[in-house]
Amino acid sequence: MPPPSKHMVEPDGRLASPLLEVRNLRVEFPTRRGTLVAVDGVSFAIMPGEILGVVGESGAGKSMTGNAIIGLLEPPGRIAEGSIWLDGERIDNLPYEKIRRIRGKRIGAVFQDPLTSLNPLYTVGRQLTETICTHSDMHHSQARKRAIELLAEVGIPAPDRRIDQYPHHFSGGMRQRVVIALALCANPELIIADEPTTALDVSIQAQIIALMKRLCHDHNTAVMLVTHDMGVIAETCDRVAVMYAGRIVEIGPVRQVIKSAKHPYTHGLMGSIPGFGKDVRRLTQIDGSMPGLTDTPSGCAFHPRCPQAMDKCRKVRPDLVPVEQSQIACWLFDEAKEMANA
Repeated sequence: MPPPSKHMVEPDGRLASPLLEVRNLRVEFPTRRGTLVAVDGVSFAIMPGEILGVVGESGAGKSMTGNAIIGLLEPPGRIAEGSIWLDGERIDNLPYEKIRRIRGKRIGAVFQDPLTSLNPLYTVGRQLTETICTHSDMHHSQARKRAIELLAEVGIPAPDRRIDQYPHHFSGGMRQRVVIALALCANPELIIADEPTTALDVSIQAQIIALMKRLCHDHNTAVMLVTHDMGVIAETCDRVAVMYAGRIVEIGPVRQVIKSAKHPYTHGLMGSIPGFGKDVRRLTQIDGSMPGLTDTPSGCAFHPRCPQAMDKCRKVRPDLVPVEQSQIACWLFDEAKEMANA
C-alpha cells in the first residue's frame, strides 16, 4: 500500500497537503539481458513553496526520478510500480496528450544545458510567446508583453531589446535565465530543475540559486532540485533526499542532514567536502564505486562500501525509518532502537 500523505501545519493552523507525492516509484528498463531497475521504491513528498534537493552520485537515479515525474522517460524505460500525484491527482497513468499539457502548464522543467531547451533557429521572444499562447488565452501582443516581463523577472537586462535576439547572443548564465523564464510561462505549481547550475561558473551559480529561491518565495512554487553539488543543496533547499543505487537512503531537513548526517553514505558525502576554517589533513574517502544497474547487490546496496556493514545488511534491504527529524534506510538505527527498547 502507498504511504499516507504527510501534512504540514500552516502558521494559521490549517493543514497543508503536499503538492507532489511520489509513492513507491519503480522505473525499469527491459533489455535482452534482463530487466534493469533504475529507480527502486522511491517515496517522497514536496509541499507548496518548498525546495527539495535530490543529491547523489552519477547513476543514483536522480534524473530518472525527475523524468518519470514529468513523463519524459525514454523508451523502453517505464514506470513499473508506484504512483505520482500532483495536488491530489494521479498523473503517472495519464494519456500522452494529457501529461504533455500538464508538463507545460502545471509542471515546468529546467535542464542542465540550456541549449537543449532552446531552439537556436528562433528568437527567445518567439519561443516565450509561443509557449505563453499555448498555455493561456493571451493574444500575441499580450504574450509578448508577458514575455518581456518574465525576462525582466529573471534578471535579463534590457528585456524589451533582448527579446528579439537568438539564444547564441546570450551567455551561458543568461541562457539559463531564459530557460527559467520559459519554465515560468504558465505559472507552474512545480518546477523540476535537473542540474541547473552545473555548467555555470561559481558566481553565475550563486545568481541562479538566488533567482530560484526568490521565484519560489514569490510564486509559492514547489521545486525539485536535482544535483550532485552539496554546496548548491545547502544554499538552496529546505529538505534534501540522498539517493544511492536507485533508492533514497536518507531524507530530512537540509541543515540536519548536512550538520548531522546519519546514514554512512551521507556521512561519507559530507566528509568529502572541504570546509573553511577546518584543519583537515585528509578528506573522507568512500572506497569503491556505486554498482551499475546490472550488478546491484542484495540487501542494502551500499553494504560493499560501508565500513559498518553487518551480516543483516548483506541479506535484507532496510526501509526508511524515522530518526529525529529525518528518515534513514540503515540497519544501524534499527539495531540501536532494539538495544534501547531491550
